[in-house]
Amino acid sequence: MVELLLVVGLTVAVFVGFNIGGSSTGVAFGPAVGSRTVSKLGAAGLMTGFALLGGWTVGRNVIETMGGEIVPSGQFTLVASVGVLFFVGMALLISNLFGVPASTSMTAVGAIAGLGVATGTVREQVMFEIISWWLIAPVLAFWVCAVIGRYLYPYLDVWFELEQSEGPLVGFNRVGSVPYPTVSSNATSKEFFVSLLVVGIGCYMAFSAGASNVANAVAPLVGSGAIGESQGVLLAGAAIAVGAFTIARRTLDTVGNDLTDLPLLAALIVEVVSASLITFLSSIGIPASLAVSATMCIVGLGWGRATRTVRISDAAAAAVRGRAEDEEERPGMSVSVLTAEQEEVTKIGEEDPNTLQASDLFDPSTTARVVGLWILTPSISAIASYLLFSFVPLA
Repeated sequence: MVELLLVVGLTVAVFVGFNIGGSSTGVAFGPAVGSRTVSKLGAAGLMTGFALLGGWTVGRNVIETMGGEIVPSGQFTLVASVGVLFFVGMALLISNLFGVPASTSMTAVGAIAGLGVATGTVREQVMFEIISWWLIAPVLAFWVCAVIGRYLYPYLDVWFELEQSEGPLVGFNRVGSVPYPTVSSNATSKEFFVSLLVVGIGCYMAFSAGASNVANAVAPLVGSGAIGESQGVLLAGAAIAVGAFTIARRTLDTVGNDLTDLPLLAALIVEVVSASLITFLSSIGIPASLAVSATMCIVGLGWGRATRTVRISDAAAAAVRGRAEDEEERPGMSVSVLTAEQEEVTKIGEEDPNTLQASDLFDPSTTARVVGLWILTPSISAIASYLLFSFVPLA
């Protein structure tokens, strides 16, 4: 009976890891895929390798947190572990079916918290610290990128001139019969370097995702003593790989194309800010949500760029007068796209409002769907877990 239950537990852990791969791949490599820097197949391969590396190194610390600090490890009987993982997997599957990158950490912590509340063993101080960072992190991600989008983005665009060339970035030459890669004749060396930088930071995000999310798939089983830590990391890594090569295609489309228009520079900014935030949270032992942080970076950057047609002083004056600015003088919320030929950045409030509309930078309907499912998936996981462990003595 115990062996059968262990098989069920391992199957559910694989199911969770599969959904983690589907969700986190879109967050880590959505900007790179959206800017046509890397293919979906390439993103899946890079996600597999770097997520496993993150889980094998930093991820061991997160496994300890998830497996014994929110609730005592003694609560993770084999049956209880299977129940927790099942709710995590179901909530993530719902999110992936909608093509939205789910908050894996929030969903997993919700299921464990449901177990703790039902058994009266949840550690409130640990939960308070985790939830506090869940509230702070997306706000911080949004405003950092909003400030960059409003005040720095046009300057960076002029400095870097990240215009994409037609055709591939890499070509091949030969020395005798031996091929070697070179920068394509259609691309510049700077474009090639920046593209490598975008992909490299995506790999860093995949590393962070593995460090944070491997625990979500196997921490209950490791906490119960059913499998060893290294076995759990390898199991989760393999499951993440399957998800990355299959259902991740939908979340790659959502993050890379639906939320905002992402040129290479925007992709680079999103990846730098979100990866740095996730690395910080992981370093202090917080189960971090890469999905929330990266997506709020995208929304913040788009919103910040779209507000460049309005000066703060003008908006304040309009608010005091109780009326909007004259539409002929300053219509709408939009921002111009600077070309490489422009010699200086147009000042805030003076951009051509007809060049690029705010809806081209930031899709409110898609964002509402994303935020709604962020709230829904951990809620489903926590409530279902609580009801199960309240009425069925599995822990």
